[in-house]
Amino acid sequence: MTLKFLIVNGYPQASRDNFDRSDVAHPHDLYRRLLDRYAPGSESRVFFVADVENRMPTAEELRAFQGVIWTGSDQTIYHTHEEKVARQIELARMVYRLGVPQFGSCWGVQMAAVAAGGKVGPNPKGREWGFAPRIELTAAGREHPLTAGKPAVFQGIEMHLDHVTELPPEGVLLATGEHTRVQALAAEYEGGQFWATQYHPEFDLWENARLIAARAGALVREGFFEKEEDVLRYAEEMKQLFKNPNDEELRQKLGVDETLLDDRIRQLEFANWLEYLVRPLA
Repeated sequence: MTLKFLIVNGYPQASRDNFDRSDVAHPHDLYRRLLDRYAPGSESRVFFVADVENRMPTAEELRAFQGVIWTGSDQTIYHTHEEKVARQIELARMVYRLGVPQFGSCWGVQMAAVAAGGKVGPNPKGREWGFAPRIELTAAGREHPLTAGKPAVFQGIEMHLDHVTELPPEGVLLATGEHTRVQALAAEYEGGQFWATQYHPEFDLWENARLIAARAGALVREGFFEKEEDVLRYAEEMKQLFKNPNDEELRQKLGVDETLLDDRIRQLEFANWLEYLVRPLA
């Protein structure tokens, strides 16, 4: 059968317009690339859930999909008084109840937690950006299919201010880090499953560099760099490493290891979700 996916883009229109102005890839396009690689011939529909004028999909429409994928977002998930946030949580809970497998990154892991009864708050350590230099699988993560084949210690691309502060009642912590405790999560709620990561398997170093350059002002204001020119120089070095992954001097300078440079390792969670959760239920 032809696998069909709903890609839920959590960014409102104004933010998407800013992506275009800032030369940043749209996250639904990055996930479509992953589907082209790991589920060739599949079909996908993008739903801009934060645009409140867009009609929410019905249960019947959602049942037609074999998987629902959540992108990142620049929204704040505990601002549930905002319709553009509350409707996203409502949608995630509906998908949980229908039993359609869900996957997400960044905003996705926060959505997986909150919609299933967990909590999210601002990270007191501030922004985690660029990449987490050391993420470790938990004991559960070493046994779980989401992270099957993942090295015990690895790196992950990151750009977020909030983090999961409390796991949902039926949530399992699969990977953890020093800056952000919940780096990978498997959640269940009312019969449905949602596997998610705080890091971005859909990003590579090139796309990460573009996002870092677009966030130059924030990274300077938050004290990570002295000048925006320094941010742009760093982003350019990351692009150079993407083009020349065997440049050992640049790898050491940036602190990047093989787990970020190897597509198979970096994208493994998404491939595993398809293999272990989507295809068996299709």
